[in-house]
Amino acid sequence: MSVGVAAAAAAVFGAIIGSFLNVVAYRLPRKESVLHPPSRCPECGTPIKPYDNVPVLGWLWLRGKCRACGARISPRYPIIEALTGVLCALCVLVYGADNDVWAPLLFVLLLVPITLIDLEHHIIPNVLTLIGAVGAVALLIAFNSDSLVEHLIAAVAAGGFFLLAAIVYPAGMGMGDVKLAAVMGLLLGRAVVPAIFAALIAGTLIGGAIIARYGMAEGRKKGIPFGPWLAFGSLVGLFAGDELVDWYLDTFT
Repeated sequence: MSVGVAAAAAAVFGAIIGSFLNVVAYRLPRKESVLHPPSRCPECGTPIKPYDNVPVLGWLWLRGKCRACGARISPRYPIIEALTGVLCALCVLVYGADNDVWAPLLFVLLLVPITLIDLEHHIIPNVLTLIGAVGAVALLIAFNSDSLVEHLIAAVAAGGFFLLAAIVYPAGMGMGDVKLAAVMGLLLGRAVVPAIFAALIAGTLIGGAIIARYGMAEGRKKGIPFGPWLAFGSLVGLFAGDELVDWYLDTFT
């Protein structure tokens, strides 16, 4: 299978999984089953028909409304489906259509619900970071055992850095962020360094803009949790991290 065909298949796969990730992001923090009952309208409770549940297209042909009651369906759902499809396709384009792509695919499929849940509820569920940690170690052992030690060191270093930050400033950093940083190290290896820098820079810039707009007291109340910035940094590390590390080493060493 060519990379182009594999990327197209990954885009379709990602959009389908993205539909499920919408369910995960809604139900998991509410301690509801992510498998049962099937997807339903949040207003009237009517189950969504399979032909209306096609990723992206279902929302478009329903014009963003429930077929049964006409209630508005948030555009967030098709956006997340499309975004997940794009991220999965990018993983194939960057890493190829072979065993190297499984870890990046696992990572982006975890980052989507982690970001959505942290934005809405300010938590990062342990079950998601546990899946990431176990999956990362399993994939490293199966396909890239020579780099297992490097990735374990990166996990300890990244997790330890954020653990220290959480101890020094608990109001700004939670244990969910610490665990996510450790998973980043497991999945990114040395590329976790530019990933963390990107997360810190993005968080600082947006936080500064919010404080400049609303003032210190009000700005703190409107602050975005750090998980989404870690997710952003993870994407930087995933798609450009090794190149950034190589550039730095070639330029400054």
